[in-house]
Amino acid sequence: MKPAKSLRRRAASVAAWALPYWTRGKAGRETPADLFRVLYLGWVVAFCFKVLGASWDVSWHFKWLRDDLAPPHLLNSVGTAIVVALTIVHVYTGYGVDRTAQRLIQWGTGLFLVAVPLDLINHRVNGLDITSWSPSHMLLYIGTFFMICGVIRGWFIGAPPGRTRTLVLGGLFVFMFENVWFPAQHQEYGVFAIRSWDAGKPEAEPILLQFAADQMGRGVDREMAVNFALPVPDQVYPLYGVVAAMIVLVFARAMIGRRFAATAVVATYVAYRALIWPILAVADFPRSAVPVFLIAGALAIDLAFLIRIPVVRALAGSLVATLAVDLALRSQHFWASPPLISPVTMAAGGAALAALWLGGEWFLGRYRLRAAEENEPQEMVAVVSATATP
Repeated sequence: MKPAKSLRRRAASVAAWALPYWTRGKAGRETPADLFRVLYLGWVVAFCFKVLGASWDVSWHFKWLRDDLAPPHLLNSVGTAIVVALTIVHVYTGYGVDRTAQRLIQWGTGLFLVAVPLDLINHRVNGLDITSWSPSHMLLYIGTFFMICGVIRGWFIGAPPGRTRTLVLGGLFVFMFENVWFPAQHQEYGVFAIRSWDAGKPEAEPILLQFAADQMGRGVDREMAVNFALPVPDQVYPLYGVVAAMIVLVFARAMIGRRFAATAVVATYVAYRALIWPILAVADFPRSAVPVFLIAGALAIDLAFLIRIPVVRALAGSLVATLAVDLALRSQHFWASPPLISPVTMAAGGAALAALWLGGEWFLGRYRLRAAEENEPQEMVAVVSATATP
């Protein structure tokens, strides 16, 4: 009985601490420091659950027939439940956020919750719909994107200066990067799926392969396997790496304001992927290519921020980052088999990155989202992976 009594006392103590804060208020109200820390610790925990569930989910869907109550979905749902609770607290009390952050969190969470039943309906109607790029899946990523944007803004404007502020902000950008990069994992699992098929040892269970073949109206053959594992054009993966991944890192570097911040964010993500790779392999789940090449692009962005003129930084940085990603991708090709595209197509990606970077420079200045430390000499601060994983 003693453990039960101890648990009840702790629950009563937590309730006694929290209940006085449960009052209606407008966004931007002064937030006590202890409450602010608890709220954002909750966000970090929620995103950890969502990242772990999402990572397992991709591998799961390359092996087993889809199930709404699959363990990865349940793990992700724990994170979603915490997200909903935190969103209610922010919206009702106004603590921990300004009006912009509150609206981003509110609309992002709402869009995500709307996308969940739409995705379930989509699977009921269209079967597997395994591609990460389907409309219902994209709604999930977009909702999460706005949600994390709101959390990043809330922490950015509300956290006191110091090492903790930097580390947590870096961790939040790791979560942002993971969400943006998530659909590209289809390619990274797909190349290994085809490799295992060609070796005569398919990673997917026969029931999944047969279901996919029946859905395509053909037999279980290599063409079916390719359509199942690599359903989008090869150009998507490298272009996405140049444009979507790099622009997230531009914002990360500018808002964190520390040298090599972009590299630290990507290195943390890559380290996490490298950590779960053997865990999934030991558990007999499909493996994936780890996008090590992204570190080269992140390093190019960090070096570009040594240039103080925003327009020059954006143009020079886009050129160097594009070249770095392309060369690193070609170096990784021999063991991970990512698709390669022509220099002309990659140049188009670089032009798109330049346009986004120029727009980002204006946006960061217009809404005062640059770190105050950005223009002062700083030592390199490595964003530890503990902020991104439990």
